[in-house]
Amino acid sequence: MEVITCDIEGPLIIEPQVFGDERGFFMESWSAAKFAAAGLDLDFVQDNHSRSQKGVLRGMHFQNPGPQGKLVRVVSGAVFDVAVDLRRSSPNFGKWTGIELSAENKRMFWVPQGFAHGFLTLEDDTDFLYKCDAPYAPQHEHSLAWDDPEVGIAWPADGLEIQLSAKDREGQSLRDVQAFA
Repeated sequence: MEVITCDIEGPLIIEPQVFGDERGFFMESWSAAKFAAAGLDLDFVQDNHSRSQKGVLRGMHFQNPGPQGKLVRVVSGAVFDVAVDLRRSSPNFGKWTGIELSAENKRMFWVPQGFAHGFLTLEDDTDFLYKCDAPYAPQHEHSLAWDDPEVGIAWPADGLEIQLSAKDREGQSLRDVQAFA
């Protein structure tokens, strides 16, 4: 696998080795030893799976206290996946990075603790999988506003009718969010 750094420190793009032929393909999506050798010594405690239709925006979510690191990937369809640095001590506080993840490109995205995370589905019936290094704690979940002008995420939403949950419509601005130290 190849690990690629992003334009802000923390999130990483992981390109797995894919073996394919006329029958299909095989790839290793998780190996504790290989990820540790690449500097990602992770202990996952929870796996999640969501399915969304085109135009669904889920995010920008984070937990504080009890932050979660997430290894995310798409197995059907495509998303534009985003991480926003919410560590006030970071020189990249409030900055975002994004990547297209799809069943076709088979890329994975590591979103470390201290970041808000979200995605916009680009195709119908998109299946999104993610491994978490801390359990879900709804009492500590928060949302950063997906459209906060101070953050300025450039969502590829041309021609899409964005669909949000009630929780995501209530996301807070970067100035008001319960960020990390």
